[in-house]
Amino acid sequence: MIQTQPSVDLLQVDLGVTGMTCTSCSGRVERKLNKLDGVEATVNFATESASVSYDPTKVDADRLIETVRGAGYDAFTMGDQHASAVDSGPEEDTEVVGDRHEQAREAEATDLKTRLIGSTILSVPVVAISMIPSLQFMNWQWALLVMSTLIYFYGGAPFHRATLTNLRHGSTTMDTLVSLGTTAAYLWSLWALFFGNAGHPGMVMEMSLLPRDDGMDHIYLETIAVVITFLLLGRWFEVRAKGQSSAALKSLLDMGAKDAAVIRDGEEVRVPVSQLTVGDVFVVRPGEKIATDGRVIEGTSAIDESMLTGESVPVEAAPGTPVTGATINTSGRLLVEVTRTGSETTLSQMAKLVTDAQAKKAPVQRLVDKISSVFVPTVIVVSIITLIVHLAAGSGANWAFSAAVAVLIIACPCALGLATPTALLVGTSRGAQLGLLIRGPEVLESPRQVDTIVMDKTGTVTSGVMSVTGVHAADGYTNNEVLALSAAVEAGSEHPIAKAIVTEAERSGNIQEATDFDSTAGRGVTATVKGHVVTVGRPAGQLPRDLTTAFDHAQSQGATPVAVYVDDQPAGVVVVRDVIKDSSAEAVAQFRRLGLRPYLLTGDNAKAAAAVAQEVGIDAANVSAEVMPQDKVAVIEKLQHEGKKVAMVGDGVNDAAALAQADLGLAMGAGTDVAIEASDITLMNNDLRSAGDAIRLSRRTLGTIKGNLFWAFAYNVVLIPVAAIGFLNPGLAGIAMGFSSVFVVSNSLTLRRFKSSHDNTSSSPQPARPSVRQPVTA
Repeated sequence: MIQTQPSVDLLQVDLGVTGMTCTSCSGRVERKLNKLDGVEATVNFATESASVSYDPTKVDADRLIETVRGAGYDAFTMGDQHASAVDSGPEEDTEVVGDRHEQAREAEATDLKTRLIGSTILSVPVVAISMIPSLQFMNWQWALLVMSTLIYFYGGAPFHRATLTNLRHGSTTMDTLVSLGTTAAYLWSLWALFFGNAGHPGMVMEMSLLPRDDGMDHIYLETIAVVITFLLLGRWFEVRAKGQSSAALKSLLDMGAKDAAVIRDGEEVRVPVSQLTVGDVFVVRPGEKIATDGRVIEGTSAIDESMLTGESVPVEAAPGTPVTGATINTSGRLLVEVTRTGSETTLSQMAKLVTDAQAKKAPVQRLVDKISSVFVPTVIVVSIITLIVHLAAGSGANWAFSAAVAVLIIACPCALGLATPTALLVGTSRGAQLGLLIRGPEVLESPRQVDTIVMDKTGTVTSGVMSVTGVHAADGYTNNEVLALSAAVEAGSEHPIAKAIVTEAERSGNIQEATDFDSTAGRGVTATVKGHVVTVGRPAGQLPRDLTTAFDHAQSQGATPVAVYVDDQPAGVVVVRDVIKDSSAEAVAQFRRLGLRPYLLTGDNAKAAAAVAQEVGIDAANVSAEVMPQDKVAVIEKLQHEGKKVAMVGDGVNDAAALAQADLGLAMGAGTDVAIEASDITLMNNDLRSAGDAIRLSRRTLGTIKGNLFWAFAYNVVLIPVAAIGFLNPGLAGIAMGFSSVFVVSNSLTLRRFKSSHDNTSSSPQPARPSVRQPVTA
């Protein structure tokens, strides 16, 4: 798990770090590690990990873990994830560590959920009885004390623990604000119950505008219940949203083959992929994954490289052709010589791209944490000054103490705690109804400033499925005859072009029997149909003028035409292409209305890209074709270096790194798990127009959150001075805090009225379907 770097005398280790609740936590861990002699560390809050280089003569891995634990968090060593899918040894270790990291996250989420459920059950009667006098039975206050005590100590434990940790290091966060406010309310309530009038049997809670010196009959147990319950809800949601980068990386590495049939001493021997070495020769049969990067030395076939390029048309492979690990052999048997293994393979490099891109996209520090770092000490100082000034001015102790506590109560962060989770939960719930899955609060920072949207072509703008878009018959044949003959020949092939032709023929019920199948590399497929030899493939010589025109026009539009011969005479041309989704042009127009400049990014050829861009309304200057995964990341980075805020929409493994690199990543729901895990928002209905809806919903949700935070702080700013002067009873302070919470919740609920820009407004995501194909014409 600890790997030596040959160029330096340092060792490298990755640590999993759990228990961090905000970016200030990751900063604290990073500072603690970097204070150690001979240590250079970078801590990533989003991935809950630390990358550490250290001098083994001065410190060891155990000391690093002890340092993290000394800062109040937990840590454990992790393996080299980039090489884990191809190197022996670390693979098993990484799986164990990955499970441990996931188990730690799940344990934290489960703990928060348990505390949330318990606190919610107890909070309902506490709030109802406290706020409705008619429900206040004999000795009701003591029953509420028992329930509130459980909420305070059990439900509030995560916040109290974090507060103590923060105080040991001389810092304050949102946790400090929560713990301070609930502790003030709890201690005041205890004082009023045991030493004031609040504990008397038959007491009914009454409110007055000003603090009173005639006794203490106000308790604030509902404050404890509301604050802790809703803050637990927000914290649970946040924990569930973390760890997406590790899931994306695991999904990517799982795509590789597990073993290979290696030729040794003239025999095939199955060995784990981790045991392959450069120069080994292995066999790849039809339908199998290619074990690692190599070069074909025998056989011909078509290789499905869609996981690499995103394109549905397989690439022809012959002796001398380089092939990539994890791609799929669709037809013939191949012998492949290994050229790269371990971390040098394309798959491992793609995994590194995903990790590096996500590491660059550090989470935005929460606005509440930033403000509370100043707000909390200020409130404490104001409360102390209030107490001292009132005592010095001759006010009674009860009046002075009531005013001081009113300051703390009015500053209690109930509305602040509600501001983000309520808007987020309502916004994401409405998004789910429209087929939009938003990862978490940090996602909402990006759409507000996004001004550029980059779209993958295949599976995003287009359907990703090859379809017949035209049939052109030579003299003496009809379109149906040409289609039927070509389908008969292609019936036994798994090639996407063949599938498209057969599917079109089946739709019209025009299937014929064929025999004597034969495939010739570079020429096509031949079979006997009704006594005639029929060949489907590339043109063999000059076609008739009308067929040549149709063939050339199809190629100029980025389509794939194939020639059909009967007894070596041209019979027609069948045109196949990945058709554009019906909604794509409308989606691009919507992006422009949102102030976004659209770009098209594809691994396909320039002609196909240009044709698609023209049809959906993307400027030719904004098209990048024939790009590999690393090139896609480079395109995103180039736009970002130009000062643009970039959103990326994609669906394939090859898009994962670009989705992670973009300021906002949107994955099509019908795409790969890797792309979905690496993205910020998933479009479950596979409709490109939903990308516009996602951006609009994110912007509106973020606006709602900021509006909530503004009003939550505004009421504090206005009422804290009123409380400090002594013009606000602590009970009314609690009511004012409650009203601010009601406003925040009501404002958040307006997100339920968000409407989609298109007709797909059903209450549940619809299954992804190919768009209606263009009619087949002559």
